[in-house]
Amino acid sequence: MLYAQVHLTLPAWTHDLQLEPSYPSDDDKMALAIELSRLNVEHGTGGPFGAVVFDAHNRVVSVGVNRVVPQSCSVAHGEMMAYMTAQQRTQRFRLNRDENDQPVGPITLATSGQPCCQCYGATVWAGIDRLLIAARSNDVEELAGFDEGPLPANWVGELENRGIEVVTDLQRDAAREVLQQYRDTVGVVY
Repeated sequence: MLYAQVHLTLPAWTHDLQLEPSYPSDDDKMALAIELSRLNVEHGTGGPFGAVVFDAHNRVVSVGVNRVVPQSCSVAHGEMMAYMTAQQRTQRFRLNRDENDQPVGPITLATSGQPCCQCYGATVWAGIDRLLIAARSNDVEELAGFDEGPLPANWVGELENRGIEVVTDLQRDAAREVLQQYRDTVGVVY
């Protein structure tokens, strides 16, 4: 028998998050993404990655954490979980466009680690206007041992050519600490 549906879930602890009404600064947004990654490691509910989708008013639309191993699903990265839950919540596959294809952005994604090749592509199609990144891919590879896959040589330029503003190295050291915590907890996965 073939399965006719996919069911992915965020960990139960995400239901108890105490979210602020608004996250006005990029540092505020990134602090939440990194806190999600830390909590995911501490709870043992997935990998060391957190992501948050914010609307044009700096409110949380959705959160995501890495659920690859617990969900047995290679696409269950933090960014992907945040995109999918935002899309379900808003009932829009392009988060920055309404049902009449009118702009509703800017829509921002804050992620604790540079998107891998899969999440990079999804960022283009999900309708993200601003991408905030903490740790770099080489941090992820060095500290957590994950293969981040190939990206275009000028990946930031490619996103910017599509109208996506990219801000890197926001609270990079804090994100690296979570990656190191993960490595110390479970070891490097090569």
